[in-house]
Amino acid sequence: MARFAQPRPRCERCAIAVPPGVAVCGACLREPPPFARAVAAVDYAPPWDELVRRFKFDAALDLADALADRIAGAVRATDARAPDWLLPVPLADERLRERGYNQAWELARRVARALPCASDPHLLLRTRQTPHQLSLPPAQRAANVRGAFAVEPRRRQALRDRDVALLDDVMTTGATLSEAARSVLQAGAASVQVWVLARTPRPDAA
Repeated sequence: MARFAQPRPRCERCAIAVPPGVAVCGACLREPPPFARAVAAVDYAPPWDELVRRFKFDAALDLADALADRIAGAVRATDARAPDWLLPVPLADERLRERGYNQAWELARRVARALPCASDPHLLLRTRQTPHQLSLPPAQRAANVRGAFAVEPRRRQALRDRDVALLDDVMTTGATLSEAARSVLQAGAASVQVWVLARTPRPDAA
């Protein structure tokens, strides 16, 4: 942890690494995301990228507790307030059957216990299967997930005027989390923040 998880300054809006003293990166000043706050535990770089791959694709669920601890620790280290709901980014039914579990829910339910706050894997739904974001260039990712999420229609009242945090394993362009955040806000949530284990550095980052 001392070698590979040292805290670093991050943009309050998108969690990208920034120089010391910078609160919000230039990209978020020009085009703010729909979520009000983002927290990331680590950069998506060695050794975390391989650990995430194993956790996500190789059913290495023995890593879940340690990875969730990283997220909870990163949240505690900020002034982000505890949400009313912590919701995992959902998988489409086909991908959930194929994988056997939703890695975001495995993290979210552990983080929710640690903080603590309420969590539910059935409030936010994935309404359609989409090509995996990793298979697409960054410019096409927003269009790929547009309209892919919805709040469970019979439970919209549960989110009205509530503070919500969305949790996923990795944020790259933020397209998936942005689209999920819009769905939650449209359901009447007061605010949305996003929490991720790993944030992909910008390609031009040193």
